Amino acid sequence: MIHTDDDLRQFEANGAAPLPPADLEGRVEFEGAKVWYASYGAGDPVVLLHGAFDNSEDWGYQVPALVASGHLAILIDNRGRGRSTLGGVPVTYELMASEVLAVMDALAIPTFSVVGWSDGATIGLILAMKHPSRIARVFAFGGSMDLTAVKDVPANEPKLARVFGRAKKDYARLSPTPEQFGEMAKVIQHMMATEPNYEAAEIATIRAPVAIVVGEHDEFLKPEYSDQLARTIPGARLIVLPSVSHFAMLQRPARFNEAMLAFLAG
Repeated sequence: MIHTDDDLRQFEANGAAPLPPADLEGRVEFEGAKVWYASYGAGDPVVLLHGAFDNSEDWGYQVPALVASGHLAILIDNRGRGRSTLGGVPVTYELMASEVLAVMDALAIPTFSVVGWSDGATIGLILAMKHPSRIARVFAFGGSMDLTAVKDVPANEPKLARVFGRAKKDYARLSPTPEQFGEMAKVIQHMMATEPNYEAAEIATIRAPVAIVVGEHDEFLKPEYSDQLARTIPGARLIVLPSVSHFAMLQRPARFNEAMLAFLAG
């Protein structure tokens, strides 16, 4: 186990840094779900999208850094996670990309950048691919665009079990439907087992500036995949964050923020 596991254990015990008070908070009804959002600061808009079973509180170290650097930081809890309800339709990555657009339409923000982690990175890349007029830049950390990216991680891997346990506690605390964690987990696990499945030719149509970002010791992505993905997207940058894993923004937030802000500044 890499040394950054100690930082992840601290997160599991204490959570990420607390979010500051939101300037604006609400929910948008979209395809059967009530999707929660919050915004902070003012300036160039940046949407932060969390990972599979997590929620927007994971961005507690990033929101203040974005606001201090002159950005409008917008958090969205994907359907069924955090403060958002699941709804009754099958969950797909493209559905979640569409609900991001629904929130941004409600906020009257036509163009924005995305900072995404894991599934959130995948959603950001899908937005750049399917809705190019809406996306300024994508900082895609630990994401994938096809199932060949993922390592064969045992279901009983200790770190995975601990992170899942943390997600369950957060769900009970934040969700308007705390009894639905099992249903949500089943739906998201099915999605992750069957998606995404984009071909290289589709991915190569992305024209927005993109950073493909990966931790040096990522537990879930094959080492060669991020380099392959960066080479598929015209002009994309590959950024390897040293001495961190799939949880870099929690383990080494200063290092993560430095790379994020530099990319957003162009």
